[in-house]
Amino acid sequence: MTDSPAYREKKAFFDKVLTAYGRNPVLEILQDDTLVCHAVHLADSNRDTGIIARIKERARQLGVPVKMHSREELARISRNGRQDQGVAVDVVCPSFRDLAAYLSEPSQRPRRLLALDGITNPQNLGMIIRSAAAGSIDGILLPRKGSAALGPLAIKASAGTLFRAPLLLCTALPEALSQCKAHGAQVCTLNSASPDSFFRHQAGEFTVYVLGNETDGVSASVSAVADVQLAIPMCNGVESLNVAVTASLIAYGTYLER
Repeated sequence: MTDSPAYREKKAFFDKVLTAYGRNPVLEILQDDTLVCHAVHLADSNRDTGIIARIKERARQLGVPVKMHSREELARISRNGRQDQGVAVDVVCPSFRDLAAYLSEPSQRPRRLLALDGITNPQNLGMIIRSAAAGSIDGILLPRKGSAALGPLAIKASAGTLFRAPLLLCTALPEALSQCKAHGAQVCTLNSASPDSFFRHQAGEFTVYVLGNETDGVSASVSAVADVQLAIPMCNGVESLNVAVTASLIAYGTYLER
């Protein structure tokens, strides 16, 4: 059965929506004039005083709908009932993309993606997103499961750039990388033990760089899809770099090649 045009349009819209939670983070988002909010969600158990009253008033000023929910419903919306404090907001992120849609679009320049395999530290995730957005990365491929949540800690570490970053959410990274390869991509994993330097690598028209988990590195299932392993050369007996630092080097290494 083929999806209706209305359903596809609605899905495309909500693919660009990120739900943030927490009283102070939500108020800060509403006070950021560069962001567009779709709706505010409040648990009906909240007292209509203090920061809740300020959130409601700011939403009223912006014309953003405020929707009331039971505590259980709000937890399903935020996906973090323990930390959402009974508050969530849907933020429209115009640079979020569907991978299939991204791959179907023609490109006038070489494509460079950064894929994240099991990045579980939210501060690392936020810093990676900030560096990738600032550098020359066309998209950040992020699995919905097995990654740190796109919550307050990641948002803070990204210095707010998360809402403007070119994020490509996917269900499973190995399948997403296979999709990229079907469109001509070369998949490169970062491995400090590799004899091949990232800085000497001749990238083609479409390259995906994969960063692995902070402790275990790139997973076996992702390594099986990869075409080549690359290393960041290091001196003085240093064995590895923080994954966010590596992301910065990749983002600006690809920037310099353009």
